[in-house]
Amino acid sequence: MKKFLVFIVLSLILGSSVASSNESIKKDGFLIPTNKWKDRIKIDEKFEVNNPKDKIIIIYNHGSDVNDVKSKDCFWIRELRNWAQLAGNKINDKEIMVYIHCQGKLEGDLGSKLGKIGMWMKKWEGPYPGTSKMDRRVEGNLEVVKKFTDLGVPKKQIFISGHSCGGWAVLRFTAKYMDKVGGGISLMPACFWNLSIKFKVKKVGYEKAMEKFHKKYPGMAEWRQAQIDIIKEGNAPILIFTHPMDHFEGLTSDWMDDVPNFKRIVISEKKKINGKNCKTAGSNWEEPLIKAHIIDHADCFMHYHPLIKEYIASRIE
Repeated sequence: MKKFLVFIVLSLILGSSVASSNESIKKDGFLIPTNKWKDRIKIDEKFEVNNPKDKIIIIYNHGSDVNDVKSKDCFWIRELRNWAQLAGNKINDKEIMVYIHCQGKLEGDLGSKLGKIGMWMKKWEGPYPGTSKMDRRVEGNLEVVKKFTDLGVPKKQIFISGHSCGGWAVLRFTAKYMDKVGGGISLMPACFWNLSIKFKVKKVGYEKAMEKFHKKYPGMAEWRQAQIDIIKEGNAPILIFTHPMDHFEGLTSDWMDDVPNFKRIVISEKKKINGKNCKTAGSNWEEPLIKAHIIDHADCFMHYHPLIKEYIASRIE
């Protein structure tokens, strides 16, 4: 019995010092730079930027497990690890600071009316009535950008970034407000359900899959297309990462190739990057990647850090 109690106490102590991949963070703040991918993630909630002209600010937007309604969580520990590695790096003698921006409490007008699954009901024919959560996320980012410029950070040294729905927010923001920032980095942009796998894009092809999508969910499909049209017209010079095995928008992202200023990186078809197996889960961070949608959360994604820094350098010159 005594040994059992000692084991429980040790487990609690060790558990408090190791960040689980499923641990969530629900606040805004700067990521404390780390030296190793497995280092514990820490957040500085103070909104302070010393020597702002010598800083590069990356505003990072989280994904979401819901579309137009409030979500309980913002960031998962695993998705911040690569950014914590980039924080503290210098480009042209300017230090990178990564600011995480929690927007889980936002809600769209339709989401508040129909609820969590309402947007996926066939009876909603569109167009979207009022202001969507995505619109509010875009404007929320603009407010944060203004706070940084008010502190003295040059706008060309501010970058919008994000994963999944946060990555889609990057596409929307830069299409409208590219003149307010230096650039955008979008990771696995998606915010319209698991289109690739649900509508069997790989088997039936993109056109037939989208035809079925429009027929079954006309309001959602038209709303998605309307946003794509806005993004295409914006033609912002941004960096985008997609993966063909992403069950959300993996095989529905080729429209991005029609946007001249987009720099789209299609990650290899396997759950590897440059031959390296991807690991992204577990208390010891050794468990293999399961879903390609979060490959940018894995240790193998560090392969693209030089490319990201190269993109930033090209925008601040």
